[in-house]
Amino acid sequence: MKVAIVGVSGAVGQEFLRVLDERNFPLDELVLFGSSRSAGRVYTFGGKEYTVKELKHNDDFKGIDVAFVSAGGGTSVEFAETITKYGTVMIDNSSAFRMDNDVPLVVPEVNPEDALDRPRNIIANPNCTTIQMVVALKVIEKISHIKRVHVSTYQAASGAGASAMAELIKQYEEILKGEEPTVEKFAYQLAYNLIPQVDVFTENGYTKEELKMYNETRKIMHSDIEVSATCVRVPVMRAHSEVTWVETERPVSVEEARQAFAEAEGIVLQGNPEQKDYPMPLFVADKDPVYVGRIRKDISNPNGLTFWTVSDQIKKGAALNAVQIAEYLIKVGNIG
Repeated sequence: MKVAIVGVSGAVGQEFLRVLDERNFPLDELVLFGSSRSAGRVYTFGGKEYTVKELKHNDDFKGIDVAFVSAGGGTSVEFAETITKYGTVMIDNSSAFRMDNDVPLVVPEVNPEDALDRPRNIIANPNCTTIQMVVALKVIEKISHIKRVHVSTYQAASGAGASAMAELIKQYEEILKGEEPTVEKFAYQLAYNLIPQVDVFTENGYTKEELKMYNETRKIMHSDIEVSATCVRVPVMRAHSEVTWVETERPVSVEEARQAFAEAEGIVLQGNPEQKDYPMPLFVADKDPVYVGRIRKDISNPNGLTFWTVSDQIKKGAALNAVQIAEYLIKVGNIG
């Protein structure tokens, strides 16, 4: 099994290295790619040193079984043909191909079989906020079809990359020194603040991030589900949080939901609020699962259920999900 990471120097690229190591991914050879700025850097994996190669339009991907790509949508579009022309499976972390009809959009706990039908040899990794939500929604969908979802997200700085995380730390340091905080990555100071905008606004008043949750959820779940989202950036380093209201065709009791979440793949139920036991990003950072808590009936709707989820955006929301897709393909003998 020959594996490539494209965009290895970024936050998600570095997470790919950690996840592959943690999960003892069955690779025999690893090739690292980056921009001209990253080329020549050396990273250690499995006790060996690897030098980053500059990503170019050549035959470097010949013989590579799977490429984990996290270098931005523009790079993904430009190099997709170069990466896949010799049969490499490209698992792409950008938004470039997510809504293309001939590119599967996959969350292994929800729709793994979709990864088998990939005409262009590209598999898209969904948006981080969508991933954690659909892992939880799938559990309820098995009990009763979900008609409608309202979701509010509380998204960590990690969602905007390593430079955003560094800026948040820097802002706190500058404020504590009485200095004017540096504001470059976000429209406003994030430290001690909330920003009710993730990505750019569209004509209907929703941001692109919010519309991703609508469109991607329907594609992943093969459903007519309606999703209305509000996405907020919060001064947290890692792990996104979401509060989700679902309306099902029939009432779903809290007990039914709790049991289903407790038995579900990829989920940890943390549901004793009377003991102040609930998921929080501080304690979920660097963890693999989607954590679920605060499950309760929606008192405004007899068919409504409300719950809270937290998941590490860089891990399950990006690198881990992509690696799990590759693991599934290996398991069913569809790669390598």
